[in-house]
Amino acid sequence: MKKQYLILTLLMVFIAFNTSAQTRYVDAIYTDADIEVTSGVDYGTNIDFLTSTTSNQANVGRDITEIKTALGTGQAIPAKYFDARDASTDLKVTTVKMDIYQPKASVDATTDRPVVVYLHTGNFLPPRINGSPNGFKGDSSAIVLCTEWAKRGYVAVAVNYRLGWNPLAEQADVRRGQLLNAVYRAIHDTKEAIRNLKDNANTYGIDGDKIVLYGEGTGAYVALAYETLDKNEEMELEKFRAGGVGPSYIDRTIVGEIDGSGGLLNLYGTSTTSVEVAAIVAAGGALADTSWLEAGDAPMISFHSVRDAFAPFSEGTVIVPTTNEDVVDVQGGNLYVQKANSLGNNDAIKNIKANDAYTAAARALYGQEVDYIYPAPFNKITINTEVEGLYPVLLPVADEVLNNQASPWQWWDTESPLAKHELAPGFTTSMNSLQSNPDMSSEKGRTYIDTIMGYMCPRIALINGDIDISLLYSNELIPSNAASVYPNPSTGNLSINIENAYRVLDVKITDLTGRVVMNLSAMNNQTVNIADLTAGYYFINVAAEEGNISTKLLKQ
Repeated sequence: MKKQYLILTLLMVFIAFNTSAQTRYVDAIYTDADIEVTSGVDYGTNIDFLTSTTSNQANVGRDITEIKTALGTGQAIPAKYFDARDASTDLKVTTVKMDIYQPKASVDATTDRPVVVYLHTGNFLPPRINGSPNGFKGDSSAIVLCTEWAKRGYVAVAVNYRLGWNPLAEQADVRRGQLLNAVYRAIHDTKEAIRNLKDNANTYGIDGDKIVLYGEGTGAYVALAYETLDKNEEMELEKFRAGGVGPSYIDRTIVGEIDGSGGLLNLYGTSTTSVEVAAIVAAGGALADTSWLEAGDAPMISFHSVRDAFAPFSEGTVIVPTTNEDVVDVQGGNLYVQKANSLGNNDAIKNIKANDAYTAAARALYGQEVDYIYPAPFNKITINTEVEGLYPVLLPVADEVLNNQASPWQWWDTESPLAKHELAPGFTTSMNSLQSNPDMSSEKGRTYIDTIMGYMCPRIALINGDIDISLLYSNELIPSNAASVYPNPSTGNLSINIENAYRVLDVKITDLTGRVVMNLSAMNNQTVNIADLTAGYYFINVAAEEGNISTKLLKQ
């Protein structure tokens, strides 16, 4: 096992031996087998800038008129617009899709579950073209993250959004304008996905007021801008204007308003459904400008590699991995989480106690000056102090600036066609991505995801109001092996035995929502009949003078 994530594994083991209570939305209360995935759910249709040609204005006008006429008269968009190989049209459209992960109905009858919406990485270009095997809703990290959230009782939704820009454009202004428009379109797509979820809350069994946006890499830029870009003048800052003095790169007459409606080359309509979300979680990425961040914005949680060369930890210029060219100046988690705290936006999570390993590990880095990736006088960087909600990921300084690790939670199958695609003779996308993730493996990625879950989920549950802070960090817990329950699974009589060294005060059986379904005798050893309980998962919760213990039970 590599040194840099051995510490995270030890933290995971520490938690396993010191936390035996299981809390919905914080701990994994379901197994992999309990989770079902509905793939390829349509949530919107719009212009595809990846396959469209927009240089001939006459053809663009012709095509958009036919498309919008069809929509306006209740007709289907002609098939030729969906076929990238059909040369009879310059504009193309695409249907964007999402995958929904949730506990099976046989084990979870809850109907007002919170949601985590996952936005993938990829530099607004598809895998291979973006120089990487990753960059869509089916990435390895996406699948595991969404499964882990679902195992904790959330509904997790992995969303694809529209891609398309030209990173090879010779002029920085052109690159910047195209990339900013790609972000803007992705924000529109994400808002359409959020509306779809809220409009179908009963179908998905969710609470539309408890939707969290989680963005990874490129998706983190989208998630952060989604929450903070809410005024037209925010798109008029100097760095968002052509040449610094010209019009904004975002032409709303073409691409639509901030809410996703209007615009010549936009097919989303107006809606009265709210697009507000409960929180933003960013793994990497950065905020376009901290002036966008205001009091009242959703709480923000960040996992950010301190030595990320592509998305600055504090402040700097975005570098796109496809070409390693500069694009636009942004601010990273070290700054935007600090501002979120100063504005009071993170008040719901600022008082988490530091007696869990994840919180302690993050706080141990606050205020530290560490070696940075650039030559003197920029060879040091300080992790800020008022940054509750920031998990700084500190990895060794690489020999080359762009080889510093940015996304250690990512991995891929090196034998897949995406990984073996050659960017140049003998040089594959996997080789390219390994430069900034040299010891990539499923084991390493999953270890970092364990850390993400351990740090993020208690905070999200607090923000959503699904738990009280006192439930997270109770007194010292009894080791889980101090109690035995058998048979498990059970259909009727159940034996519960707690070591006689512990003085039992109370024993309850609760369902997955925390509702008490049986109050039992305060005894170390007893037999109860659970035949009348509905089939599914339950917890046996024991309170003793020495602490607490919780054991999962499956009633068949």
